[in-house]
Amino acid sequence: MTDISALLADLVAESASADALVAELPEERWTTATPAEGWTIAHQVAHLAWTDRQAALAATDEEAFADTVKQAQANPTGFVDEAAEAWSKRDPAELLREWRQSRNDLAQALANVPSGQKLPWFGPPMAPASMATARIMETWAHGQDIADALKVRREPTARLRHVAHIGVRAMGFAFQIHGLPKPTEPVRVELTGPGGEVWTWNDDAAENRITAPALDFCFLVTQRRHLDDLDITAAGPVATEFVQVAQAFAGLPGAGRKPGEFA
Repeated sequence: MTDISALLADLVAESASADALVAELPEERWTTATPAEGWTIAHQVAHLAWTDRQAALAATDEEAFADTVKQAQANPTGFVDEAAEAWSKRDPAELLREWRQSRNDLAQALANVPSGQKLPWFGPPMAPASMATARIMETWAHGQDIADALKVRREPTARLRHVAHIGVRAMGFAFQIHGLPKPTEPVRVELTGPGGEVWTWNDDAAENRITAPALDFCFLVTQRRHLDDLDITAAGPVATEFVQVAQAFAGLPGAGRKPGEFA
């Protein structure tokens, strides 16, 4: 069974890591452009705060969250961006307080979800452990956008394993969202964590294989670095195609980064 308490501790830690990037940031720096087109640092924090708030709502008030889903269905390609735009207009101090409160509320809400219960979401229902893992992934990815905007290098941690896990699990989705058939052959993924530990997924005997430092693989699946700038080895046709379309996040394919950008 997944240890939800350990996952939530990692979610709290990942959020605190991203928070540290902006906690002492002067108000005028919140309008600094990030690699995401049209998004400032304020947009990044607003998106995290809004999504944490929606996830907490899904875990505590399904009826109220259902109203949010209806709004999203009326504007499926713009709803999330519009929320980020609206929340980014808040005073930075207020926005930071809201983010801290929403992620704290989310951690408490997920800890209290009865065992076996799934939470409604904008896509398929999610187990609390899956929700926590997804929030770690997105917090890390948007935290990277903030770090890149501020030209700060973050030290990788073992929490990357959660990001990589979603990247591996989303392999079929990545193919389908790019209009490609879902692969039937397994892909062995072997990653070297920040401490030299090896993390693996899928059958060791698989002909298709991906090996990489965990950080590089996480950059790939969150589209925070271009494949050309990463130390990733792919062997076999499925693995080779996957590294071209890898995407851990929901929604339409992103533009990603240009070769050499933040390399």
